[in-house]
Amino acid sequence: MNFRKYAVLVLGFLFAALTGIRVAGAANITISCGAVGKELELCKQGAEAWAKKTGNAVTLVSTPPDSNARLALYQQLLGAGSSDIDVFQIDVIWPGILANHLIDLKKYVGNAVNDHFPAMVKNDMVAGRLVAMPWFTDAGVLFYRKDLLEKYNAKPPETWEELTATAQKIQDGERKAGNDKMWGYVFQGRAYEGLTCNAIEWLASHNGGSIVEADGKVSIDNPGAIAALKTASGWIDKIAPKGALNYAEEESRGVFQSGNAVFMRNWPYAWGLANSADSPIKDKVGVSALPKGGANGRHAAALGGWQAAVSKYSKNPDLAADLVKYLTSTAEQKRRAIEGSFQPTISSLYKDKDVLAANPFYASLYETFQSAVARPSTATGSKYNQVSSEFYNMTYAVLSGQTDAATGVKELDTKLRRLSRGGKW
Repeated sequence: MNFRKYAVLVLGFLFAALTGIRVAGAANITISCGAVGKELELCKQGAEAWAKKTGNAVTLVSTPPDSNARLALYQQLLGAGSSDIDVFQIDVIWPGILANHLIDLKKYVGNAVNDHFPAMVKNDMVAGRLVAMPWFTDAGVLFYRKDLLEKYNAKPPETWEELTATAQKIQDGERKAGNDKMWGYVFQGRAYEGLTCNAIEWLASHNGGSIVEADGKVSIDNPGAIAALKTASGWIDKIAPKGALNYAEEESRGVFQSGNAVFMRNWPYAWGLANSADSPIKDKVGVSALPKGGANGRHAAALGGWQAAVSKYSKNPDLAADLVKYLTSTAEQKRRAIEGSFQPTISSLYKDKDVLAANPFYASLYETFQSAVARPSTATGSKYNQVSSEFYNMTYAVLSGQTDAATGVKELDTKLRRLSRGGKW
């Protein structure tokens, strides 16, 4: 089946499943939303509130949780000039890729854009056009079982070496006590964009660069990158299950939230779910910065996040832009932070007492969020997807034992240099 037919079938199914979220009104605006954790539920609530306020109707479309598949679907629809979706939820690394298909939002949002982190706004500017509005930001963090660390007289790890040792100690102890399903560490190890996020954190924490630097120079073949990948490959089938090689965010969370992992790398959205009323680990979870790569390393968190954008093929661009303005507003971001632990892109909310009561770790990790490590999407432009694909496939090969770290980065270095044409992406 070709991708066009697949996209039509997927959209047909999703519309059939989700149409009905409607309020009688003059126009119907269709919005694509993610479905990780409580994303779809919160998006639905926000869109319905806007519909009620404006007297219009909304239709939600849930898109694939895998970001690679979602981008492919978006490109198929936008490339065909489809007006089926008015508002797209897009990844922080996609504005440059999709810009030609998106309207300029500057005249619609006005001064509201000044409430958001300047770096996020800058990320959404392409050739002087505001092609998206920041909706929620993300940075990788370390979740841990504070009850288990206390039981084994351990502290949140400062380095990956400490994490490895603590994870092994607690894993062994809990298995001896009867929980043969316990693992020390879970993360996103599937060969997809999520692995790029994990691995770029490993690299940066070991002072191993960003795959491709801001000036376009390929930097992957260096001692820090090799050390980082060696460390990570040593986790598989020791403190991390082999199954982690097929984990995305929700698979990792499922293991951790069921009580079968000591540590987990994930995005902050997992906090609210881990502490939900029916969670087996409610009130047993702590959050800290991801570990350093040794004494001379640094804490490094991958910059993530999602934006709201309007298709230039929309039949109702003014209303679609108004929906974007509403969904990215201070009030709506506050609601999402409290109810779903989705990080605001509005700095004032990090001092809001209600937001901090729901997410106490926001205060202690604010600097981590502010200094998150960006993936090299700006430097590599339209070729970023290919760069990321080559990187996560190489990383997966190292983790799964198909190659070693030194060989992997050397081969990737050669591929990326050819792709970059000497740094001219």
